[in-house]
Amino acid sequence: MALVLPVPQYNGIFKINGKVSIACEDMVPQHGYEPSPDPPPYNISVDKSTFSPGDNITVSLRVAFSYPTFFKGFLIEARDAGKWNSPAVGFFILTDPHESQLLQCGHTQGSGVSHTSSTRKTHIQAVWKSPRNPPHRVQFLVTVVHKYNMYWVRIAGPVVSLGVTTVPSTVVPAQTTGPTALSTPLSSAGCGRNKSCLRDPVGCHPESDSHCYFLSFFTDQEGQSVMFELSGPAEGYMSFALSLDKWMGNDDVYLCVNDGGRVTISAAHVTGRKHPELVTEEDLWGQTWRLADGVIQCRFQRSVLLPQQDNRFSLNNSYFLFLAHGRSQQGLISRHDRQPLISTHQKVITGHPEILCGSRSPLLIKFHGVLMLTVWMWMVSTAVFIARHYKPCWPDTTLLGQRLWFQLHRTMMVLAVVLTGVAFTLPFIYRRGWSKRAGSHPYIGCTVMALSVIQPIMAILRPAPESPRRIIFSWLHFAAGTVGQILAAACVFLGAAQQALLLPSPWSPVVLTGWLLWIVLVDQLLLIHSYIELNVKGLTLMMSWYRFLSPLCKHPDQPAGLTIPFNSIQFNFICLAPIYNRSYLRTLFK
Repeated sequence: MALVLPVPQYNGIFKINGKVSIACEDMVPQHGYEPSPDPPPYNISVDKSTFSPGDNITVSLRVAFSYPTFFKGFLIEARDAGKWNSPAVGFFILTDPHESQLLQCGHTQGSGVSHTSSTRKTHIQAVWKSPRNPPHRVQFLVTVVHKYNMYWVRIAGPVVSLGVTTVPSTVVPAQTTGPTALSTPLSSAGCGRNKSCLRDPVGCHPESDSHCYFLSFFTDQEGQSVMFELSGPAEGYMSFALSLDKWMGNDDVYLCVNDGGRVTISAAHVTGRKHPELVTEEDLWGQTWRLADGVIQCRFQRSVLLPQQDNRFSLNNSYFLFLAHGRSQQGLISRHDRQPLISTHQKVITGHPEILCGSRSPLLIKFHGVLMLTVWMWMVSTAVFIARHYKPCWPDTTLLGQRLWFQLHRTMMVLAVVLTGVAFTLPFIYRRGWSKRAGSHPYIGCTVMALSVIQPIMAILRPAPESPRRIIFSWLHFAAGTVGQILAAACVFLGAAQQALLLPSPWSPVVLTGWLLWIVLVDQLLLIHSYIELNVKGLTLMMSWYRFLSPLCKHPDQPAGLTIPFNSIQFNFICLAPIYNRSYLRTLFK
């Protein structure tokens, strides 16, 4: 069943009068905007879950309970549940011709239903009539437009199956048969012996630890179905996914959602980075749940094979396991709060019991963090210290024909630029592009990378030491390096708070702050040492000069004349200066 909601638009595919047959195939409004990534605030329900050829099924679209919103347009279709791209099947009968109208989608008149005007609606109904030769499973798809730039495409509605008898209604995202409450909490007993377990922290116990994230599964004796158990602290939902790789997208997902004090258990499929699309819940049975102390626990069973559903995974194959949690509102889930826990290797779901290990930090992001910390919190600061404070200490010491301080400074800085470039590329490889949820961290990182490349280019093009333009290079080199260090420090602190790195808080900011203060303190101490050493050398030179010149001059209190005849200017410069400075020197050396 497919539902499309457009807004008033005369020149696009979705029009104010609802005559949108041209959009029947892909059900996508040509509004120039992407579909909303948020969960749709609408419920789709049917009054039967099984049908016979020629049966009527009432399909309803309504705003979610207590959700203050509306829709302006819609398009409803019924298709083969396993083949969403197949033509629409059956036809509809109108219940309110003032609000809805029939469309010809494909070769069948009335195989689609749309709006007649752009008035605000909160509820719409239509009756679907089954064809003589229907597919075994039929799903209702919906595209809904709230306003011109906000719409949801092909919302997955309920699935009805070809059968003999009819049963009560199915509501999406509610379930056909409600799960029952668990009398006792889930347990980790039997992990590695009777069932496979994935836990965070490693070795935690869901029955006693309220901070334990836990997933277990085991196959029944006949090998026809698998029992899954899921537990963890969460405000809204717990979920896990079966994935062919360590990248989210095109995964088989299972959700346990806290919906007003009870837990709904459902299956979904994720395409790309989009919101999960709920699929039929008839494939899940034995559903039980428990809510206590902020912990969501659920248990359900699923068949190993689901041959009639192309987008559902066979449990005989090996997959990476994702464990995630997040918030929900009125049963509608939001993006997960933390980086998902991902198993370190693939696991055959029906294979031998095993204790699995996982990580919330991808290996590439770990390497990125290690390299950046090494470069900017140690290598760059050390190279700067050598150039700033050790140049006078090794004035004549050489290495391979160059001064020692310069060789060390240049080598460390070139290596820092190379390692920064390597670390810079790793997040792009992992994210497969630009990260939109990392805040200002990637922007500052790009600036640091640019300054890192500019510095060696300036060094290569620097003027000769005796050139009058050398002072310009010195100031530019100093300014670019200082700005780069400050931005790198800010970037390190922002990176430590990134979801993908998951460093312990608050210890990681405290450690980074301590290390940064240590670098600043050492730099200031070395500056003070250099200043004192320079002044001591100057005072020593002045004392030597005074001792040398004093025999040549006449003291003002002595009647004798000068030993060497000086004119007045020479007398003031050579003889009186040491006298004027004598009291100052005595004060310093008391």
